[in-house]
Amino acid sequence: MTTNSDQPADFSTFVDPHAEREAEKYENPIPSRELILELIQQAGKPLRRQQIAQQFGLESADAQEALRRRLRAMERDGQLSFNSRQKYCIGSGHNTIAGRILGHPEGFGFLKPDDGSEDLFLSPREMKPLMPNDRVIARVSGVDRRGRREAAVIEITERNTHQIVGRFFTEGRVAYVVPDNKKINHEVLIAKEDTGGAKNGQIVVAEILQQPSAHCQPIGRISEVLGLHMAPGMEIEMAIRSYDLPNQWPDALLKEIKSLTPEVPEQAKQGREDIRQLPLVTIDGEDARDFDDAVYAQKTPKGWKLLVAIADVSHYVKVGTALDDEAKNRSTSVYFPEKVIPMLPEILSNGLCSLNPAVDRLCMVCELLISSEGLVLRSRFFEAVMRSHARLTYSAVAKMLVDGDQKLIKKHQDLMPHLQTLYDLYKVMRQQRELRGAMDFDTQETKIVFGPERKIAEIVPLVRNDAHKLIEEFMITANTAAARFLNRKKMPRLLRVHDGPGAEKLLALKTFLNELGLHLGGKAEPTPLDYMHLLESVQQRPDAHLIQTLLLRSMSQAVYSPETKGHFGLALDAYAHFTSPIRRYPDLLVHRAIRHCLAGHKPDTFHYSHDDMVLLGEHCSANERRADEATRDVVSWLKCEYMMDKIGEEFAGVISAVTGFGFFVELQAIYVEGLVHIASLQDDYFNFDASKHQLYGERSGIRYRLGDSVRIRVVRVSLDDKKIDFELVQTGRKAKAKAAPAKDNGKKKAKKSKAEPAQTGAKAKSKSRKRRRS
Repeated sequence: MTTNSDQPADFSTFVDPHAEREAEKYENPIPSRELILELIQQAGKPLRRQQIAQQFGLESADAQEALRRRLRAMERDGQLSFNSRQKYCIGSGHNTIAGRILGHPEGFGFLKPDDGSEDLFLSPREMKPLMPNDRVIARVSGVDRRGRREAAVIEITERNTHQIVGRFFTEGRVAYVVPDNKKINHEVLIAKEDTGGAKNGQIVVAEILQQPSAHCQPIGRISEVLGLHMAPGMEIEMAIRSYDLPNQWPDALLKEIKSLTPEVPEQAKQGREDIRQLPLVTIDGEDARDFDDAVYAQKTPKGWKLLVAIADVSHYVKVGTALDDEAKNRSTSVYFPEKVIPMLPEILSNGLCSLNPAVDRLCMVCELLISSEGLVLRSRFFEAVMRSHARLTYSAVAKMLVDGDQKLIKKHQDLMPHLQTLYDLYKVMRQQRELRGAMDFDTQETKIVFGPERKIAEIVPLVRNDAHKLIEEFMITANTAAARFLNRKKMPRLLRVHDGPGAEKLLALKTFLNELGLHLGGKAEPTPLDYMHLLESVQQRPDAHLIQTLLLRSMSQAVYSPETKGHFGLALDAYAHFTSPIRRYPDLLVHRAIRHCLAGHKPDTFHYSHDDMVLLGEHCSANERRADEATRDVVSWLKCEYMMDKIGEEFAGVISAVTGFGFFVELQAIYVEGLVHIASLQDDYFNFDASKHQLYGERSGIRYRLGDSVRIRVVRVSLDDKKIDFELVQTGRKAKAKAAPAKDNGKKKAKKSKAEPAQTGAKAKSKSRKRRRS
């Protein structure tokens, strides 16, 4: 086959050597990856997607969309690169690496490779022309003194920061915006004619007109003035814009849902199993507004039958609609303190899809037959119409089932036998959970209580009672059944994947445990049961909380992926998210896959392919992280505001993290975190021992270790930086243990010095999480 550099050979009639394989996987196959690579290689130059489609004779919209998805998957897997001229070229191989930029407040950054390999370090010099989330092609330039691979950027292929939120300042004839996101290390210059009437110190949104370069700062114009930074609710408005959270419904969507009414149409109920007579109930928090799951159980001769009914969102949100596009764009509801940005419009999230009491609702049901020992024997899924018999809360159910509250029992006397059956089933299922080694860490969640003008009145702990655990156990069981059902049907689907601990984190954990005389079983691959055995063995130790914290930190972050890798934390071979389609797009995808199977259709006729699920998994995982980061930022800001009038006050706390520049302390009773900088520690040189999570003084032998109780004084609060500084209150106590002579073994020496970088403060962290985010 011959070609020239201007026009590749016509591949439209070329026989794909892998056509049979593609036909087995897809109803309407497109050219294989191998053939696409051959085309670009024959061309001898990068090609646009339209050129590739033309060469293969792909004219229909479906075929071109399938090609787009395949090219994106090949880009993700490193087979192709997408350059700044919007063209595809042969993958970078061993010489270059494509990936996404991660910023750091200290000016340096990291390249997160698309191939999933370890992040590469980017020096402040390399970061000068970059913004977080930019996509680049880079090469490995060396290894730093800490053993990290360093990268040098070859090309910026995609810019992803187009606006920033921050405070507007003027100094003489110069105007600029300091980003609220501290991972953006650029001040954005604003021309006099582009200030938009903003006044000094106001919070603004700046549109980026010119991206940064190696020699110039970014240039922008003010597109929106939000107001004063202390205004009530400003922290949420800033987070929405800083993280580019979609919060306005598109006109096409509003037009699409205009015909929806609060009642389920009679026609929609046809062809479904009618379970309206069953006393299904919802059990949620007091402040919940959307109810996406209801439960019911009955005793059987061999055990129990459990029904987990989930709002049938897939009936209303059809593929390819404006409603679906926006749900995918958002991927998740975002839960700020006393404010929610929902994934779906209110008529669905709080209306038609919400399992409100005493009204008919469409649902997808997971029916489970469970043995008397708590093992799932069989499961089936079906579409139904239901009617919730009560909207119950965790606290009320716990008071009835655990505390025997007679007033509440009398109020719900018709439901009490059913609630007791649910509780009996939960207790035997709980035993099975413990036998398989599923994680159940005793973490402390909190809730912010507001007073007038959205000022924090108090931060209160949330008590996780047996009602929480009951619902959690039933949801996990239904999610597991969904994953196994779709695996059996060989459907393209998204799973919730939680890998075990990485080798580096595992080594650090075992090193620390050895110092305490403890042993984690499982050798190089510990199981969840090994983790739980260790945790049970240390329950009576005074440092049990410390050990639990380190066990948690050793584990990976859960993500969405079509790969069947299991869920380490839950000790399950396969796990999906099925139970919250109102607020999570992956759950909606699982519902669509189940409905496809119930209709008797084959996997190859499903709207999504495996490659689609890979991309959707990455998209949903990224948006989940974005939502969590935005929520943490808001809570950090609120906690800083809460602490502003407490400067000079003393509090008891626990060391929650130790670094080379100091240690973080979480205050008891008010659940706020701040930093004791090493520069504030008096009259000694302190060494940082990462393996033991401690700072220790060379002369005094004083140690500050993760989990230690300390007393601090609040010395500084910065709303702009979302940081709180503490200083240690000296008690006159000597070291808890005499430090061994320091050895030159690679540990950092952290010397108290006025010349150190001003790395003070800590983001006040929130441990609040929406329930059942397993």
